[in-house]
Amino acid sequence: MEPIYLDHASTTPVHPEVVKVMIPLLEEVYGNPSSIHHFGRKARHILDESRKVAALSIGAQEKSITFTSGGTEADNLALIGIAQANKHRGNHIITTTIEHHATLHTAEFLEKQGFRVTYLPVLENGQINVSDLKAELTDETILVSVMAVNNETGTIQPIEEIGAILADHRAYFHSDAVQAYGLLPLDVDELGVDLLTVSSHKINGPKGVGFLYIRDKVVIDSLQFGGQQERKRRPGTENVAGIVGFKKAIELVDKEREQRVNSYQSYKQLFIETLEKDKVDFKINGDITKSVAAIVNISFPGTNVESLLTNFDLSGIAASSGSACTAGSVEPSHVLSAMYGSENPRTINSIRFSFGLANSEDDIIDAAKRVSMIVKRLVNQIDK
Repeated sequence: MEPIYLDHASTTPVHPEVVKVMIPLLEEVYGNPSSIHHFGRKARHILDESRKVAALSIGAQEKSITFTSGGTEADNLALIGIAQANKHRGNHIITTTIEHHATLHTAEFLEKQGFRVTYLPVLENGQINVSDLKAELTDETILVSVMAVNNETGTIQPIEEIGAILADHRAYFHSDAVQAYGLLPLDVDELGVDLLTVSSHKINGPKGVGFLYIRDKVVIDSLQFGGQQERKRRPGTENVAGIVGFKKAIELVDKEREQRVNSYQSYKQLFIETLEKDKVDFKINGDITKSVAAIVNISFPGTNVESLLTNFDLSGIAASSGSACTAGSVEPSHVLSAMYGSENPRTINSIRFSFGLANSEDDIIDAAKRVSMIVKRLVNQIDK
């Protein structure tokens, strides 16, 4: 039985073309980009070209791209860096209850440092109500951080609308676009964001690389101290090979976005239709019409996350859940709890399936049929 990978929202397989461009860099371009000799200048040139590609992909200027080790570091830099540099202007931060933990745990850290954080609720469809944001804005608000696409449900947030609201407010606007990048067109000016987080390994690039877009004139502190790299915002010798791999992944996804999105959308629809044909009892979490093509989050009544994931793995299906599984217990998904309430069964019986380049129509059908068999078996066991 061939394993089938349906966990692309967690990470994606590195594209063969990305591997191909990285190997020569690892073998031949070993100079430090900060060195002034030939070897260093060669690495610097390659780094500069990669920065151009990253900037163009979101309609930004090259100097506004700060390369990081990934989305988590970028989120930390955005929140803590803005908070520390602007605490003389106010101590209020607004985010949402459904953010990735890279943002939520950073916000909790800032609360311990004396900042006041407002966590906006979400509707049952998984989106925030922008009127809630308007009601919470004050003269003390220095930062608003709302993710572009939720990593568990794939729900798209009204980022452009939020940007328009904040255009006349002094608060900076940050968005974690890790799950949106490569699936949605992103232009920082159209969105009205001041900071934007992106990660390489979500778009078939290497792990350990990402970037934070920082709009010109944004006042932000560095979280690290060392050399002059990345305009002093992220000191440390750059991961040149990884960044070049990231560059190639960006070029590929920019070229193939429409084709990829259409494929992922067809996979999602095919997966759902196959479950329906097999007469599986399930519910889709969130509004599927307001979600990205690659992600669907499904509740299977009468089951639980732990047994589902264990049995899926045994049958060769790789999927995931927002619920934290420990021995004998399941901590409910914070995202689904925010959407439906912490006592709702969906919080502990839902699975995220996410599609990508590792898939084909045949294995989507095969995977859905395996899932159907497992769900029916588990429900029957409970009924007995």
